[in-house]
Amino acid sequence: MSPTPTVDLNCDMGESFGAWTLGNDAALMPFITSANVACGFHAGDPAVMKATVRAALQHSVAIGAHPGLPDLAGFGRRNMDISPEEAFDLTVYQLGALQAVVKAEGGQLHHLKPHGALYNMAATNAALATAIAEAVYQVQPELLLYGLASSELTRAGEKLGLRTAHEVFADRTYQANGTLTPRRQPDALITEARVAIAQVLRMVQSGLVRTQQGQDVAIRADTVCLHGDGAHALEFAQQLNQELRAAGVRLQAGAPATAQ
Repeated sequence: MSPTPTVDLNCDMGESFGAWTLGNDAALMPFITSANVACGFHAGDPAVMKATVRAALQHSVAIGAHPGLPDLAGFGRRNMDISPEEAFDLTVYQLGALQAVVKAEGGQLHHLKPHGALYNMAATNAALATAIAEAVYQVQPELLLYGLASSELTRAGEKLGLRTAHEVFADRTYQANGTLTPRRQPDALITEARVAIAQVLRMVQSGLVRTQQGQDVAIRADTVCLHGDGAHALEFAQQLNQELRAAGVRLQAGAPATAQ
């Protein structure tokens, strides 16, 4: 009997700040299985963090810390020349902040996923990846570490003995080396829902993705990232959730793509 494909649907959340609102977190919660909550450096603030954690708990959505670079103006999407020690420190700081909020609300932290530029830098920079993985290991080693599939970050986590979730993206295009097409390029985003859903189904069911160079490359899809700040984010989340279930894919937080 062939295994039932299983995948996690994660979404970056809690990215409002003060008087500014971004995304539609409350409406998206029923259609995802894990939430990555901004910890105040690239977005989020104490009140937003608390509200997001409460909403996740109400919907039985797994909660993860989403640390970013200290760049509110750039939303954490601009590279910064940080050292491994700085990467360790900012990860510990932000993980600790969300860890406290989750505990105060009676929940349990499930994972950590870096945000934006920090995520992409750690995907290719082994020293930064190791620093982030060590921060998780020293603060709460039972957490899952979410990282770009088959990247330096997942390798660093696995080397330390952390559980990892190899992440793929519904609305991003890929390069031949398995990295995401940089956002500054015009072909970085997939804007048609049917194309994005077809890409996700193929990654989850066949372990393959078509790159911008026209090649199929192998990819491990434990968790799929949805972006909650798009104009049609809610409709897309609903549709992807329905299409995966209709295809016989089980949705579960942090689960491997080939779980029995």
